[in-house]
Amino acid sequence: MKVFNLRCAHGHGFEGWFASEDAFVDQNARGLVACPLCSDSSITRLPSAPRLNLSGAREPSPATPQAGPAPDKPGPVVQPPPEASLEAMWLQAVQHVMRNTEDVGARFTEEARRIHYGETEQRGIRGQATAEQRAELADEGIDVMQLPLPTGLDGPAH
Repeated sequence: MKVFNLRCAHGHGFEGWFASEDAFVDQNARGLVACPLCSDSSITRLPSAPRLNLSGAREPSPATPQAGPAPDKPGPVVQPPPEASLEAMWLQAVQHVMRNTEDVGARFTEEARRIHYGETEQRGIRGQATAEQRAELADEGIDVMQLPLPTGLDGPAH
């Protein structure tokens, strides 16, 4: 099994698992490889170093943080997570929403009103609404949140 670091034309990075390099080249040429965030099928393979697990070799241990900075030294610099980590966290959040809500599709505004006015049971829903429909819901005191879903996640959540 080969694991390749890939990137779409929009700069989203992700991993792809393939039986061989030839399998990746073939699937990519046929447009079968797509970005999990935006469904773009213009995919390039990024260079990556192989990981070798040699006997006796150990993973470098992470530096242990000190209990606190010395008075004359600044504290540790906290780096924001790399872009790939942010994308992964966003994708996990989207998948959580999809697993824990009912897709009501184009009936979203109607169903949101029914829930708000107590005509049906309280539950999490998701669906499509135009900017105008979202504004009308807000005017009625119905809170909604726009969450763009990648087209690659359409259908049942995994």
